[in-house]
Amino acid sequence: MEALELLQRIAAGERNFSGANLIRANLERACLFGVNLSGANLAGANLSRAFLMGANLSGAFLQRADLSYAKVNEARLTGADLTKANLKGAFAVKSVFAGSSFSGAILAGVNLRLSNLEGVNFCGADLRGINLRSANLRRANLNWANLSGARLSGANLRGALLNGVKLSGAYLNGVDLNGADLDGVNLSEAKLSGANLSRANLSAANLSSAYLRVAFLSRSNFHAANLHRASLILADLCETNLSLANLSEANLSDADLTGANLKLANLSGADLTGACLRDANLWGASLNIAQLGGADWSGAARGADGTR
Repeated sequence: MEALELLQRIAAGERNFSGANLIRANLERACLFGVNLSGANLAGANLSRAFLMGANLSGAFLQRADLSYAKVNEARLTGADLTKANLKGAFAVKSVFAGSSFSGAILAGVNLRLSNLEGVNFCGADLRGINLRSANLRRANLNWANLSGARLSGANLRGALLNGVKLSGAYLNGVDLNGADLDGVNLSEAKLSGANLSRANLSAANLSSAYLRVAFLSRSNFHAANLHRASLILADLCETNLSLANLSEANLSDADLTGANLKLANLSGADLTGACLRDANLWGASLNIAQLGGADWSGAARGADGTR
């Protein structure tokens, strides 16, 4: 079907174009409000700045399609194939993308706030600056995706795959990442205030200058993690593994480090004012020029022989 025929039929009141063949069709700025394009083949199509509000694109083939700056809010794209599609700057608030594939897609600056993205494949996708606030990303594949500067506050990331993901400068305030595997992930300058990272694996992760104020980090693994200049004010770090971690110049004032493992950790210049370090293991830890006023060291092991 040619683009002109489609638009003429829409103008005549027709709305059902399920399974239509629109490969490489030029639909730039087209008005496709509420149109049914489920199962349609739109591979390589130009939908830049198109109006697709309320449209049904479930199961559609949109490989390499151009959807830059398109209006796709409250649309249905369940199971759609958006592999290597360009959605830069698209507006897709409250849309349904459950089970869709965005592998290798460009989604820089996309607004997907409150959208359902359960089980989607974002593997390797460019998601820099994307708005995913309060979005459902349960069981989504975010392996190797670039989420630098992305807004994820309030998003559901339960069961999401996060291997090799880039989250530098991302907004993750209040996000539940309980038990998540973030081994070696880049979270430098990320905003994680009030986030739940209890029992998470952050071994060798980069959290330099990250904001973790009042975060829940109990029983997490931060072995050899970089927390240089991180803000951990009032954070819950009970029984957390911080062995070999770099906490130099970190702000740990009033943090709870009860039973934490700080063996060989670098706490040089760290602020531990009012921190609780009861029963913590500080064997070989560097506390050079650290601020220790009002800290509770009851039962903490500090010497090389485990002395308290």
